[in-house]
Amino acid sequence: MSLPVTRKRESIKDHDPPQTIPHIAPGMDGLFFLSSFMMAEGNSQLNNLLEENRTSEIPSHVEGAGEGAGELSPPSQKEGDGGKEVSKKKKKKAKSKKKKELIEQTDPPSISVIDLFPSGDFPEGEIQQYKDDNLWRTTSEEKRELERLQKPLYNSVRRAAEVHRQVRKYIKGILKPGMLMTDLCETLENTVRKLITEDGLQAGIAFPTGCSLNWVAAHWTPNSGDKTILQYDDVMKLDFGTHVDGYIVDCAFTVAFNPMFDPLLEASREATNTGIKEAGIDVRLCDIGAAIQEVMESYEVEINGKVYQVKSIRNLNGHSIGRYQIHAGKSVPIVKGGEQTKMEEGEFFAIETFASTGKGYVREDLECSHYMKNFDVGHIPLRLPRAKQLLATINKNFSTLAFCRRYLDRLGETKYLMALKNLCDSGIVQPYPPLCDVKGSYVSQFEHTILLRPTCKEVISKVYDRLKMLEYGLNSQSSAQYDNEL
Repeated sequence: MSLPVTRKRESIKDHDPPQTIPHIAPGMDGLFFLSSFMMAEGNSQLNNLLEENRTSEIPSHVEGAGEGAGELSPPSQKEGDGGKEVSKKKKKKAKSKKKKELIEQTDPPSISVIDLFPSGDFPEGEIQQYKDDNLWRTTSEEKRELERLQKPLYNSVRRAAEVHRQVRKYIKGILKPGMLMTDLCETLENTVRKLITEDGLQAGIAFPTGCSLNWVAAHWTPNSGDKTILQYDDVMKLDFGTHVDGYIVDCAFTVAFNPMFDPLLEASREATNTGIKEAGIDVRLCDIGAAIQEVMESYEVEINGKVYQVKSIRNLNGHSIGRYQIHAGKSVPIVKGGEQTKMEEGEFFAIETFASTGKGYVREDLECSHYMKNFDVGHIPLRLPRAKQLLATINKNFSTLAFCRRYLDRLGETKYLMALKNLCDSGIVQPYPPLCDVKGSYVSQFEHTILLRPTCKEVISKVYDRLKMLEYGLNSQSSAQYDNEL
């Protein structure tokens, strides 16, 4: 803002003799009179007024009252030879009004989301209202109060979701045929570590990056030394997770460079969206599975001149998610005839669907890369010292979160395969080999994490509308990264 410039004070002898100055009563009235008199008589009388009212009393509620408040100081000070006077209060006011510059994410991403959202409040996911008998929840004051009490929990999982959104946006932009799968996974995982500000078990990667190809539906990631290269005609499922304080975001999408696979991808995408739409408090899991299958199997795909009926993989499911527990007990089927169990308020679910051109049934195959310590395992004595050492590493770095052999290599573990097998044989650690349909078939997958809040359903891993993102401090250019979601 521009600062006022006053004329240089002239000598009092250049003016007519001053008029008699009436007595000024102490207090606010006296101050008001002083101000009015100054305006009328000009700055030439200022020193006389100050001298006469030096001992005047000022009410305690007036700004500046207290020690030395009886003395009035000139409203401005000279600055420079030009005679400019700058108000100290106006200087401070100008500083306080200055807006903080928004931080932009780099390309490639390297700035923590904590720095991008300095307020500490992270964006909500997509909000969907409950249907039918649960409509009352939207306006219930009691339910809204429950949500206010859960704000720290919501904020933790939203921070993890924000990292997931930014990482998958970046990865989608760099994917191309010819990439080494190991390089792809390490790039993705290192980006997650930077953006989430990895902090041991408090924040980081929730499970290994799944990048299963073609007929491999899930649980494949390259082990160290693997030379697999992404090809133009591959169908890759990219499934990775983030967590903050153990609250996990599980989200996946499929990449296919050849457009002939588009109907296959569309089948699982729409089936997943249907599952999310049908999910809700007191909804039976079997009803969700029936709705998913109906949408999924309405699709056909033509591959190299042959038409395939798209099938739901009947032995793969969505699942509930617990704290530090990726599979918390409930399964969300993707075919009809599943469990009668109901969803409940406050639960997290991963809604995921798998579309296949094969038999629609998977089996374990290929070399194992995924492992996870059993959630409820008690103390089991181990005879092999190397197994005890490896278990200590697992407890410290992963606890009950899933890990892979590359993660052990990164921690400096060597010659651990026998110890790892001993832990698996003892029932402490569970191996999760790749899950495969028939060789030569193709599988697509899409997945989102939802939270059944008391008043609404929040799709944690899916973006909110663009206008909402602007409210969180992102300009139009930054918020554009949230367009064209899964």
